[in-house]
Amino acid sequence: MRAALVKEFGPPSAMVVEEVQDPVPGPGEVLVEVATVSINFPDILVVEGTYQHLPDRPFSPGKEAAGRIVATGDGVDPDLVGRRVLTLVEHGGYAEFVAAPADLVMELPETMTYEAAAAAGLVCATAHLGLMRRGRLRAGETVLVTGAGGGVGSAGIQIAKANGARVIALARDEAKGELARRLGADAVLTSAPETLRDDLLAATAGRGVDVVLEMLGGDFLTQIVRATAWEGRIVVVGFASGGQNPLKPGHLLVKNISVVGLQSSDYRDRVPELMRSTMAEVFALHEQGKLETVVDTVFALENVANAMQYVKDGKVTGKVVVSTGLGR
Repeated sequence: MRAALVKEFGPPSAMVVEEVQDPVPGPGEVLVEVATVSINFPDILVVEGTYQHLPDRPFSPGKEAAGRIVATGDGVDPDLVGRRVLTLVEHGGYAEFVAAPADLVMELPETMTYEAAAAAGLVCATAHLGLMRRGRLRAGETVLVTGAGGGVGSAGIQIAKANGARVIALARDEAKGELARRLGADAVLTSAPETLRDDLLAATAGRGVDVVLEMLGGDFLTQIVRATAWEGRIVVVGFASGGQNPLKPGHLLVKNISVVGLQSSDYRDRVPELMRSTMAEVFALHEQGKLETVVDTVFALENVANAMQYVKDGKVTGKVVVSTGLGR
């Protein structure tokens, strides 16, 4: 099979696409013929060698894949062969085949394409777990979604709206802001850190936001804390702005603010049944027309390095998907 490989850590251009031996599903696993896989920001960190979990080299990155089950290992129902699925894995998705635990493959709705499924995987799981489990979102609350033009942000806007929230989207620019509006955001900001606190307070009549799905970090997070409502919950997903500024405990104390982290892959590994139920809810929202997976561009597997660089350069609106050309 063809696979994109990391032989040495470095920039995306260091990856190579080569022929390697097909994987064989072990006990409790299935073999998925991969049609599509999406690029996630953690994939870039893995390729560069800066992620917290790094496999032995050479390896194929890719934390999700959509395709068709073509074989099963011992202890797995052979009737699963032929089913269209999404699988979530730690790595291995950037290849024509991937072996995955059977309890981490989710059958796709008939209405969902492989491109949409790949684009929905990790980002929708992250947004849903962040808002509903870690953020304890309740209908009627106001949610701030940062990074609103990206994959997690786009999913977060829609999931929050589907659960009865008022959504404020913080976008990088007007183009990403327009996407946020189309996806249902009630208000859109393109604020710099210097004005973010005042802009958020103005957008909430001085009350502040109840739940924050936060992906920027740095000075953005510092100002978000100051514009969070009493008993607000801030869910930290990432640090896309590049900074990890310390928070002032006094700001948390005076308004009983909670700041929690989210590493969604932990739920995949520790509580796979929760990940399955989370994705079932995501698929249900898709079938109800309440969740659109936004695909920016589709690259061929041979161009995966260009696809990853495109994401790293911040040019993406929604998700970038890589196609193997299989599974049609």
